[in-house]
Amino acid sequence: VLYNLARRGPEFDLAPWSRERGIPLMAYSPVEQGALARNGRLEAIAARHNATAAQIALAWVMGQEGLIAIPKASKPEHVRQNVAALDIRLTPEDFAELDRAFPPPTRKRGLEMI
Repeated sequence: VLYNLARRGPEFDLAPWSRERGIPLMAYSPVEQGALARNGRLEAIAARHNATAAQIALAWVMGQEGLIAIPKASKPEHVRQNVAALDIRLTPEDFAELDRAFPPPTRKRGLEMI
């Protein structure tokens, strides 16, 4: 499913439904086709973790229970950065800041596609 900080619709009911049944979700475009890699709100958090904004966006998706991310990796550097995102441990404060910047859904929505 299309799922990232900017497109959080699956959180309302699909992700909980899947988690309850032990069915993982595969999130494509976890960096919103590169748009989140240039996001100032993410860059501020990234600076605290000595990371990139893209790595923060990816770490956020991978930190969600029952989610698998499939980020773009067209260059060896993408692969290295994606792997490094696994080591990022976002704090409760980071998650709260991300929720303020990218609010979770408050109602059911249809799945989006790009």
